[in-house]
Amino acid sequence: MSSDARVPDARAPHFVRSFERGLAVIRAFDAEHPARTLSEVARACDLTRAAARRLLLTLADLGYVHSDGRRFRLTPRVLELGYAYLSGLDLPSLAQPHLEQLAALAGESASLCVLDAAAVVHVATAPARRVMAATVAVGVRCPAHRTAAGVVLLAHAAEPGVPGPPGAELILRQGYALKEDDLEDGVRTLAAPVRNRSGQVVAGVALAVHSGRMSTAAVRRDLLAPLLAAVARIEADLRITDRAPGAPLGTATHR
Repeated sequence: MSSDARVPDARAPHFVRSFERGLAVIRAFDAEHPARTLSEVARACDLTRAAARRLLLTLADLGYVHSDGRRFRLTPRVLELGYAYLSGLDLPSLAQPHLEQLAALAGESASLCVLDAAAVVHVATAPARRVMAATVAVGVRCPAHRTAAGVVLLAHAAEPGVPGPPGAELILRQGYALKEDDLEDGVRTLAAPVRNRSGQVVAGVALAVHSGRMSTAAVRRDLLAPLLAAVARIEADLRITDRAPGAPLGTATHR
């Protein structure tokens, strides 16, 4: 045996075993197991029921887990755990050239947004090259229900049997949302969902237009096709990349 070989389960003095167990509980939920009972979590993590219960209740108190009384699910707040990875490396940088192409083609500002609990966060933007463009900065958070990208993401994040935002069925059917007075009065925004390689909605792309410049009909007629084309290009890049940029966000949706 080499001198640097380690005994199985040996840990450095700084190692916090309870933290490891908490992360194991979070990882116990995935696409195949979006909901688990206490016993199932305990078995998956090799924990006693008592230990699993304490960890699940702690995660519930922190807002990362929700329970219906029998089964547990992760909540959208787990996005916080993957946000640094996403914003620092993968999805925003992958989407940025497509946002810039979309903004140049449409003549309007484009944004990539992700869902964080009841808010959307703008993780990449491309401003329009016009003086009176409706623009938003990276990092801006907005109530999800007030934005087109937000209602798109909420509609896809809704659990089966749980009502989504107003108009969710139409949004899911038509594949986009158009919202008036988005971000601020007089701004009309069109948004569509971005899916990762597994088909899960991980983000939304939005175009923001001043209402005085384009009518609702004109937005649909002139901007929907370029928006959907940009989304398709982003999704194509997500499918061919070696990594899975959308993976940290995939657990946030169930459709």
